Order: sequence, then C-alpha cells, then structure tokens
Amino acid sequence: MTNSYLSRYRDKELSLAIAKQISDKASDLRKIKIMHFCGTHEYTVSYYGLRSLIPRNIELIPGPGCPVCVAAVRDIDEAIWLAENKNVTLTTFGDMVRVPASNKSLWEAKSWGADVRVVYSPYDAVKIAEDSPEKQVVFFAVGFETTAPAVAYEILKGRRRNLSFLTSLRLTPPIMKHLLESGDIEINGIIAPGHVSTVIGYEPWKFAVNYNVPIVVAGFEPVDVLMAILMIVNQIRRGEVKLENEYKRSVTEKGNIKAKEIMGKVFEETETTWRGIGKVPFSGYKIREEYSYLDSRRKHEIKVETMVEEMPRGCICDKVVLGKAYPTQCPLFNRKCTPKRPIGPCMVSIEGTCHIWYRFGKQLV
Repeated sequence: MTNSYLSRYRDKELSLAIAKQISDKASDLRKIKIMHFCGTHEYTVSYYGLRSLIPRNIELIPGPGCPVCVAAVRDIDEAIWLAENKNVTLTTFGDMVRVPASNKSLWEAKSWGADVRVVYSPYDAVKIAEDSPEKQVVFFAVGFETTAPAVAYEILKGRRRNLSFLTSLRLTPPIMKHLLESGDIEINGIIAPGHVSTVIGYEPWKFAVNYNVPIVVAGFEPVDVLMAILMIVNQIRRGEVKLENEYKRSVTEKGNIKAKEIMGKVFEETETTWRGIGKVPFSGYKIREEYSYLDSRRKHEIKVETMVEEMPRGCICDKVVLGKAYPTQCPLFNRKCTPKRPIGPCMVSIEGTCHIWYRFGKQLV
C-alpha cells in the first residue's frame, strides 16, 4: 500500500467528522463498553488519541489480542528447557525472547549460553536448519490465525528433519466467546480484528449476536476504528444486534480458503491455556499425529513442570488482558515495570497494552 492510499484512512477532517457523528448519536445513550480485541487497535486508539475524540459515555476496553501477552508460562518454559537441555538452536519472534516465564526469559537463557535466535518468519528457521544440517533447530511458533498459515505451510512441506516446531498458537473467536460466557465483564460491543479476519473471514464472529452484543470487524487506521465505533453506536440506537464488516477492502465472509485448508491439514483444535485467563476449550492448535515427527514436544520429549503463578507478584496483566483494569492502575506500571525492564508480559510486546500506554503517555479513560 502506498502512503497516498493509506492517507484517506488517516484523514484528520474525516476522522473528526466521524467522531462528531459518534458524539451526536451517543449523547443520550447509557454507558457503552466496547472491547477491541487486537493490540494493533489499541495502538491506533492510543497513538492517534481517539479516546479524546469520543464522548465519555463510550469506554474502549483493550482485550486479549496480544499473542505474546497471553502465551502460557509453560510454553515459554518448554522453549527455555529445549534451548538449555537439548542443545538445540531455538528460533522465535523478537518479542517472545523477553517475556518472563517461571524464573527467566529466553533472552536470559541466551545470556547464559543457550543458542536462541530471533527470526522474522518460519522460513527463516527453515534456512537456519538447511545451513546447519548437523544441528537440531526448533521454531517456537507464537501467534494467532495470522501466524498459523505460514507455520502450517512449512510443516506441510516438511523439508528438514532437523527442524521441529514448538507451537503456541491460539484462536481468537473461541477466547472472545469465552469472555462473553464468563459474565465477568460487561461488554456492549466488540471490534473484531481485521487481520485475523482476512484469514478466517468474518463468518466465525457471528456467535456474538447470540449474546446480544453488536460486533464489527474493523481495520487498523483511525477512520476504520472510528467507523466501527459509529456502526456499533448506530446498532445500539436502532435496537439492533448484528455482525458488520467495516474492513471490506480486505475481509470477506469466508476469508482465505487456501490458508484455512492448509491449517486444517496440519493442525487440530485443542484446549489451550491463555496466560491470565486459564484453560479455554478448542482455543488453540496442536500438530496432527501424522506430522508428529515435526512436533518438538514429541520429538524431544520435553520434561517441564511449571509451578509458578501465571503473573509475577504485583502484576495485573491478567486484569488488563480481560479489560478489567487499565495499565495505570497497576502499582508496577512505569515504576518497576518498563519496556527496558518488563516484569509483566503486557509490557514486553509492542502490541501489549502496557507497552503501548507507556509509549504514548497518560490515556483518557
């Protein structure tokens, strides 16, 4: 995309006009809590100051849409165990190496001599395995449905027997459904992630209607987010509850059929632990039996016993990812916990709410 193409979705006057419509139509409505799932949505909201443009009776709540933030402690412990005990080259994405686990991070393991390398895609791990045939290489795959197709593709090809995959892949609609069913937090509207929906389509989000919650799939520019808020407000005003697609330029009903086909061949859905949330049925992917020789957990017989709490003492990341608290309510935020020295996982990733709020200052909530 060119800057000129994106400029229409970042247009100041258009954004202000949409914000004015939101204010006019929401002025006589009750308190509205809208959860946006994705960390990229929170980045847009914070970077462009969108909370300052909408009325006070609309509250934007960050959700659990940061894969690094919700990766289970055990998954990271397994990656560290492999790097330290199996003499493997452990590859993963940049944010993951600094996430605290039971007693250390992958970065700290690297400082003690473990071979931990940052890569930008599964293919980078494949190349490392090709260049070092005498070495066992593990790709620690962390992400949502946007990451899963590339991982599935490399597993399906199975090009290198000295490469295996430690998966920590999570599915977004099941966790959103779990939050609605829990009843722990009031949600009056949902902004669903656009990039995930380019893969899975918008159809899987229809379940929200059954919980009487309007839902809009949206892109990640200021105009996208403001339009999604306006669409939710319009539904509430009209007494409607439905699924709408704001991100029509990228998202279709069925999504990327080929990508879903590849994922279906390689993965099966399984119960998965979300850090700060707990075990959620059918909310993650595990590698199917026919590809078990590429599954690091089976290939290397990982032996890890994770006994620690999901969050470090004093950290409230569990409440932040559930929309129950804001980063500024955490006693560690911007004191002991900073991006340079993160204590909680929400401060590590650029998609983490704490990291975003630290970067862009005090938020209007």
